[in-house]
Amino acid sequence: MSPFRPLFRNAHLQTVAGAFWQRPLDERAFPVTAAYYHTEPEVRVLVHSQQPPSPPRGTLLLVHGLEGSSDAGYMRSAAHAALASGLAVHRLNIRSCGGTEALCNTLYHAGLTSDIRFVAERLRAQTGQPIFLGGFSLGANMVVKLAGELGAAGRDLLAGVIAASTPLDLGACAAALNRPRCWLYQQRFLRNMAARLRRRHALMPHIFSLDGLDGVRSVYEFDDRITAPFFGFGNAEGYYGTQSAGLFLDSIAVPTLLIHAKDDPMIPFDVYRHPAFARNPNLHLLAADHGGHVGFLARGPRRFWVDEILCHWLARIGNNSRAGIVL
Repeated sequence: MSPFRPLFRNAHLQTVAGAFWQRPLDERAFPVTAAYYHTEPEVRVLVHSQQPPSPPRGTLLLVHGLEGSSDAGYMRSAAHAALASGLAVHRLNIRSCGGTEALCNTLYHAGLTSDIRFVAERLRAQTGQPIFLGGFSLGANMVVKLAGELGAAGRDLLAGVIAASTPLDLGACAAALNRPRCWLYQQRFLRNMAARLRRRHALMPHIFSLDGLDGVRSVYEFDDRITAPFFGFGNAEGYYGTQSAGLFLDSIAVPTLLIHAKDDPMIPFDVYRHPAFARNPNLHLLAADHGGHVGFLARGPRRFWVDEILCHWLARIGNNSRAGIVL
């Protein structure tokens, strides 16, 4: 696997450019089909699926980040690269995302793994093969947490997990978002989160209340007033203290690669100084000095470094070879 040669060394430029850079996804070569999975009573999620031209050598289920969708740029380019390498790809929309607000009667949160597990189990039954999981940011927290929740039983369902920019400690990341350098990111998240809640309220006012939304000035406050009470976590500390993927690292029993930039403005690198990385041989950390948050734009013709790493690493896992990563 090639080392990361950053196109920009500025973390904010990597983060913003990575979000808006035009990315490939050839829908003519890889036609898209939409499937709705009824994961719980009154809950359906939308998955966009594509197949390679030849029989797939594996199946990859991708999960997007906070207020994203299956159409996020990083989801599209990762899907394109994986399809070109011979994998079938399924891009999951987290509950109410991707225009699916009317399809479920709940919000979503960073530790909500039940929908991912449901879809992965259905794909496992269809293909007869274990499933690869890939996640970005909030979706990375979800897939890593799911692998830990499954423990040894995860070997029957999952072939491996790859996660980019994982907020292993949700509380530390919420605090990082409150710093002045993250003002732009936090405001964008808040604007989208509040708009989604208002759309949910307009559709189902008997379920979704706007009480507490006025005056919210941070993601922490939104989680404290809205997300945590809705799911019975009590407050933000109760939510972050139970749903952070870092709590589940020791239990992961399948090969899991976490890709992170040391200059990520939203996720302090200190959260990766977790002792599980030294004691759990299934965990592998690939840390780059630069890259921002889900950025990783590289110099040269191979612009999207995470996609290159994803394809190389999943090929190694698929070949049943050790996926050790040298930092």
